[in-house]
Amino acid sequence: MSRRPNPLPRRYRWTTNLIQTPGFGLITAICGSLSLLVSFVDRSGRTQHRIARIWARLCVWVSGSSLTVHGAENLSKYPVAVYASNHTSYMDTPVVFSALPFQFRILAKKELWPIAFIGWYLDRSGQIPIDTVNPRASLSSLGVGVKALRAGMPLFVFPEGRRTSTGELREFLSGAAYLAIRAQVPLVPIALSGVYDLLPIHTHHFYPGKLDMYVGEPIATTGMSLRQVEELTARVKDTIEELLGREGAEAGLPQGTSADLMQAEQVDNM
Repeated sequence: MSRRPNPLPRRYRWTTNLIQTPGFGLITAICGSLSLLVSFVDRSGRTQHRIARIWARLCVWVSGSSLTVHGAENLSKYPVAVYASNHTSYMDTPVVFSALPFQFRILAKKELWPIAFIGWYLDRSGQIPIDTVNPRASLSSLGVGVKALRAGMPLFVFPEGRRTSTGELREFLSGAAYLAIRAQVPLVPIALSGVYDLLPIHTHHFYPGKLDMYVGEPIATTGMSLRQVEELTARVKDTIEELLGREGAEAGLPQGTSADLMQAEQVDNM
């Protein structure tokens, strides 16, 4: 769910092209290089995660947006949990790393691992590759995630598997629910709002604005069996939809659509 952003005035386009985009590149190059170097000394990943949080906060700052976390108390109710969020934009990752106040690992598409520098960082920082095409390989990757949870490391998952192209929720894959049930840890639903509007999938300009993260009540999985994976997946999706709906109702604004954003981009490029 997303609001319609105001078209980016032509006189501000240089801000995106000459300041924000190069700024992202510079911040990523510096923090990424530093993180890779640190990984040879600190194998616990703690220092790398601190660097990632600095990178994330700088990225949000460079984007010209503000971030507010609602329900932050739900992030500290359990030392280990699976956190599941809607996937709206490339900016989701910086928002998540800047908001979550603890070390965690993410499940990311395995296609990122062969990419120079990005793949090196993901591998050295202990992130977990997931194969969304091959079910057997995916199950093996989820097994690695279960081991991480049982060892005391929280995990973050985008159940949709990839970014939405419209701002609306896609179908949820069952990986997050499977991890939570197998490890018998809570599943925490998270709704990101405003991030799709900041950098939609079909645009190349930033629309700075207000970003919100809504953290729902943790869903206990104690006593659940793998037969309830689909049930839990549906419950998480419904909860995230409710969080997004609540946000829209409180704001009193209509929900945006991909057509709105495409029209805004066309105005911007005139």
